[in-house]
Amino acid sequence: MPSKLIVILGPTATGKTKLSALLAYEFHGEIISADSRQVYKGMDIGTGKDLKDFFVENKKIESHLIDIVEPSEEFNLYLFIKYFNRAFNEITGRGKLPFLVGGTGLYINSVLKQYSLKQADFSSMKKKDLEALPIAVLRNILLNLKSKIHNTTDLLDKDRIIKAILIEISEEESLSVEKEISPFVIGINLSREEIKKRITERLRRRFNEGMIDEVKKLIEKGITVERLYSFGLEYKLITKYLQNELSYQEMFEKLNGQIHSFAKRQMTWFRKMQREGMEINWIEGPDFESARMLIKNYLKGNKS
Repeated sequence: MPSKLIVILGPTATGKTKLSALLAYEFHGEIISADSRQVYKGMDIGTGKDLKDFFVENKKIESHLIDIVEPSEEFNLYLFIKYFNRAFNEITGRGKLPFLVGGTGLYINSVLKQYSLKQADFSSMKKKDLEALPIAVLRNILLNLKSKIHNTTDLLDKDRIIKAILIEISEEESLSVEKEISPFVIGINLSREEIKKRITERLRRRFNEGMIDEVKKLIEKGITVERLYSFGLEYKLITKYLQNELSYQEMFEKLNGQIHSFAKRQMTWFRKMQREGMEINWIEGPDFESARMLIKNYLKGNKS
C-alpha cells in the first residue's frame, strides 16, 4: 500500500513553515524541508529557517533536511533524494505522517514524479575532457543523452552542463524515491501584491535580526566570496555590500526586487507542475482550517 505524504508548497513569504508546523502538530507528523539552501549550517536568517515556528504548544515539531551540510560542501538533487528517502523511512517507521514543505519546485517534483538520478564522479578524467569543449557542443551532447531536461538552467551554465552529462554517462546505480507514495499537495496562494508586501516587510525584519552579521560570520569561517555568490540573493548581494561594491540602499533595493522575481519564478514552476497533471489544492493564504479539512478528508480517503 502506498505511503501517505502531505506536500505544502508555495512561493517565498507565504507562511509555509508556520502552517506546516501547526498541521504536523495536529496530525502527528514530522517535516521534511524541500529547500535548496536550508540544508546549510550557519545560514539561518538568509534562508528563512524560522526555527521558532517549529514550536507549537511548547512542543518542537521534528524537522529533517535542515542544517545537514557545511556551506563549503556541495548539495544537489541526488543528495536531496538520498536524504529524503532516509527521512521518509524514519518518519513512517515511527508511525508519523510526513510533510514535505518548501519552495524548491525541482526538489518537490523529484519526489512526486520519482525522478531517477545517478551519482557521477565529477573529478574523473571525463570531466577534464568535457571542460575542453565549447558550451554549444556540450549542450548538444546533453540533449542527445537526455532529450527532456527537468531544469533548463542546466543548459545555460557550462559547469552545470558538464555535471548533467556526467550524471547521464555514469555507470553507477540510479537513485529515486524508494517507496511508493500517495501524495496530497496543498499550495498556498496569495496575490502578487500581498506577496511583494510580505517580502519587503520580512526583508527589513531579517536585516534587523542580523542577516549582515550572518554573512560576515560565514566569511570569517573561510567561506569564499565565489561560494557566497553561488547561493544567490541575500548571500550574494550582502557580500557585494561588505566589499563596498554596493551601498546599503542599493543592496536593499536590488535584493527586494530579486526576491520578488524569485517568488514569481516559483509560482511559474508550480503552475507548470499543475499543467503537467499534478493536482494542487490551492488555499488562500496560510489558512490552517482550510488546510486541516483538506488533509482530514484526504486521510479518510475522500479528496473531494
